[in-house]
Amino acid sequence: MEKVENLSEQLYSLVMFYGPKLVGAIITLLIGLWVISIIRGALRRRFEKQNVDPSLRGFLNSMIGILLKLMLWIAVIGMMGVQMTSFIAILGAAGLAVGMALSGTLQNFAGGVMILIFKPFKAGDFINAQGHSGIVNEIQIFNTILKTPDNKTIIIPNGGLSTGSLTNFSAEPKRRVDFTFGIGYGDDVDKAKEVLMKLIKEDDRIINDPAEPFIAVSELADSSVNLVVRVWAEAANYWGIYFDLTEKVYKTFDKEGLNIPFPQMDVHVHK
Repeated sequence: MEKVENLSEQLYSLVMFYGPKLVGAIITLLIGLWVISIIRGALRRRFEKQNVDPSLRGFLNSMIGILLKLMLWIAVIGMMGVQMTSFIAILGAAGLAVGMALSGTLQNFAGGVMILIFKPFKAGDFINAQGHSGIVNEIQIFNTILKTPDNKTIIIPNGGLSTGSLTNFSAEPKRRVDFTFGIGYGDDVDKAKEVLMKLIKEDDRIINDPAEPFIAVSELADSSVNLVVRVWAEAANYWGIYFDLTEKVYKTFDKEGLNIPFPQMDVHVHK
């Protein structure tokens, strides 16, 4: 009976000692998370108002949120009466173990930092990397989010993006549009060049800077004489020019008596 009374007294003492601390820690945690969400929202609006690079907005917002939550948890644990020196030592040892286990994640974090520093691409650019193509929608702490032209979402780890090869189609304001058109053997090459140049001059989107339109015979293929056409345009007009000129050449060559050949084979039967 005496042991039960002693145990009850100890439990009562523990509840009276830790109860208020626990309640205070829970209240602090809830209020802290609410304040952090307000701070992140204010930062997001501030970044938009000051026209901060969209690539940097998400990264900084996520980073600040993680740091604030870490500080909040340390404060809450301290309110519970845990010795912070011991806790920090334990946290450091745990951090080392987690760091070794999550080396790939840390590499992705470092890759994200390198991308934001050297800016090989930014939000809104169309890139090809790691076997995927799409518009950069967001650069996060560990991953970069791409949107494909057919509205698929692709998530690529930043580690590979920062160390692998990458093609940025939006880096330059102007792009060269390359075509290859074939005519039949026996067709008039000069006439084909004249028709192509006429179609090029009719398209106001084609520009003469940094170079004039170029047309030349590029190959004597098995079934056709191939002409290469190179014109320059604003990057935004690339695909419009490519599709429109291809269609116009098909229609105009037929009207002008120029043949667009297709692979064929002659079979000779000997009796």
